[in-house]
Amino acid sequence: MVANEMNANYQSFGDPMGRSDVASNGGDEGFHLPPILLQYWYTALRWRWLMAAIIAGCVVLGVIITLLMAPLYTAKTQIQIDRQQKQITKVEGIEAEGGSQDLEFYATQYTLLKARPLAERVASDLRLYENPSFLEAHGVDQEVLEDNDSGKSEAELRAENRRLVVNILLDSVEISPIRASKLVDINYTSRDPALSTSIANQWATAFIALSIDRQFASTSDARNFLESRLANLRERLEESERQVVLYGSESGIVALDQIRDSNGRAVANRTLTGSSLEQLANSLNQATAARIEAEARARSAGDATSESISSPSLGSLRQQRAAIAAQNAKMLVQFAPEYPAAIELREQLEALDAAIAAETNRIKKARAQEYVEASKRERDLQVQVDRLKQELDTQNQANIQYAIYQREADTNRELYDALLQRYKEIGVAGTVGVNNIAIIEPAIEPNEPSSPNLLINLVVSILLGVGAAAATAFALEQIDEGIREPGQVEALLKLPLLGITPMVEGDPREELADVKSNFYDAYFSIRSSLAFATNHGFPKSIAVISTRPAEGKSSTAMALATVLGRTDRRVLLVDADLRSPSIHGFFDAKNDRGFSNYLAGDDDWSQLVQETNSKNVSIIAAGPVPPSAAELLSGDRLDQFVREGLLKFDHIVIDSPPVLGMTDAPLIARAVEGVVYVVQSAGAAARGIRASVKRLNMANAHIFGVVLTKMGSGSRGYGYGYGYGYGYGYGERYGEEEQVARRA
Repeated sequence: MVANEMNANYQSFGDPMGRSDVASNGGDEGFHLPPILLQYWYTALRWRWLMAAIIAGCVVLGVIITLLMAPLYTAKTQIQIDRQQKQITKVEGIEAEGGSQDLEFYATQYTLLKARPLAERVASDLRLYENPSFLEAHGVDQEVLEDNDSGKSEAELRAENRRLVVNILLDSVEISPIRASKLVDINYTSRDPALSTSIANQWATAFIALSIDRQFASTSDARNFLESRLANLRERLEESERQVVLYGSESGIVALDQIRDSNGRAVANRTLTGSSLEQLANSLNQATAARIEAEARARSAGDATSESISSPSLGSLRQQRAAIAAQNAKMLVQFAPEYPAAIELREQLEALDAAIAAETNRIKKARAQEYVEASKRERDLQVQVDRLKQELDTQNQANIQYAIYQREADTNRELYDALLQRYKEIGVAGTVGVNNIAIIEPAIEPNEPSSPNLLINLVVSILLGVGAAAATAFALEQIDEGIREPGQVEALLKLPLLGITPMVEGDPREELADVKSNFYDAYFSIRSSLAFATNHGFPKSIAVISTRPAEGKSSTAMALATVLGRTDRRVLLVDADLRSPSIHGFFDAKNDRGFSNYLAGDDDWSQLVQETNSKNVSIIAAGPVPPSAAELLSGDRLDQFVREGLLKFDHIVIDSPPVLGMTDAPLIARAVEGVVYVVQSAGAAARGIRASVKRLNMANAHIFGVVLTKMGSGSRGYGYGYGYGYGYGYGERYGEEEQVARRA
């Protein structure tokens, strides 16, 4: 039953989520820290009043600042910025185009909208440098600028005034791109709504003008560059063409025309020699054909030649002979051959045959003469062709260098023509003034102020207050090194946690009198934990020690003695805090004689024992305050008292002085079986507790564990009545369950 009680109590205070990592060895495993969010929540609860005061102060300060702020008016102008320019002409600009450069382009435009040159142009266009109302609209006193106590010149004052105006413009303008669009809002804020509207509209107009000016400037630079390049290319082109002409003249190359490819480059030259050779070659071919034809006609003979057949004279002679031959044949039919008329006809035939033969021979001689003439003409043409071929071969060798000069001239001409064309295009593009920025919605004069906004300022004040309060609580939490949570005991002190006790506002004796109270339940759990601290159960003799006074040490000693007495154990509670006694006050006992008397030499300590109204609990008061308590405790009488006391009592509980600043506690801890170390929640610093524990360890004291007291004040996570207390099982008083059943 005791073991079950102890485990249940450990589980209640071990993990806020209801988990328990504590073994059955009495708490050697210790407690774990709660989740980090719960730690923050407990910190906020601990410093809730300070945090509430900080937040309230920030809210009040925000309201005051809001009421004291001058109203500001914001005017908005919306413009559209296109990535591609409007192509008024088909002439391309000088800027490279690329869809992947959109982000870079728009980021550049947003930066240019906040550039100083743009603010200077707006100030110049609206004459804000000489406008006192502009400074008044931004809360700047004009008299401060006019007061020249620094000894600056007028020029320096004007320059300073210009810088001030430009800085005010840049600080008051806000560029707000609309996500996933080409639209940009230009917001300007001042105390004067009309001025805000004027500046917002002028800002957009000036930005468009500056954009066009930059285009003009860029095309002007490009034109200047192209002009210098054109001049150089013109000189190179003239020089290369001069070389072509000179080399052609020196080499005897007379170019009639040039053959060019689709790109306009010269691939071949048609020279005079080549043309002459071409003509003579054609003539030679014709002469050869004529010679072959004449030779063929010359070799043919007889009347079967084409000339004989087609000759009119031969045809006439043949007709006459045929007619006379017909007459002669007719005549021979009637007359004898010797008839004179027949003889005359025969003579005519012979004359005609002779004429035909003579004409045929003439044609044959004409063919022979034609062949001779054709052969001579062919030979002459062949000689001329051979000579021109030699000349053309010589020119072709020289034409290699000529072609090099020609290609260089062609290249220079192409570069010159391309740059000249580009120069003309840029000139046209620059004069057109293409613009890719348009005003979509001009600013209108606002009717209501944009700030201060009380609701927004309150929200901001609350957020700032929460941040400041959280930072303050965190800083105080870091400064305060006290142990607040059960899980910190083992982590910081390397000691097991025996139990925790709640903060008691009234008399702890009254809480102990109620066995159903959380206070009694806590100490009963501690008694159960100590029952497992040794192999023989609850230690025979223990000392209750703390780091400093007022940590609940005496209350713990009294409570442990009371709980032990109720378990039918005879307990002797000894007040060894000789410097500041308190045990007798819990039991309304006397303190005229006590433990100091025994230590000083009174041998009969039993005469010093006083009975109490608590069951089985006897006490020995501290007695008179000695001059040196450490000297009394350093003798052998303390060890003797413990040995003799255990012969008459089952347990001895000694209320020891605090450790820090005194040597009493280590002397007492050495004489008893073990020590119960009391630590107040959010009390002594962890480093002080560790130093005290170290002193006890140096005295070879055995520390059973730590009791964390007054948990209600420093920690909310393990406070009683906050969901993790010892109220389990006592939700209804004894007898109430039966009454509820009867009423039901």
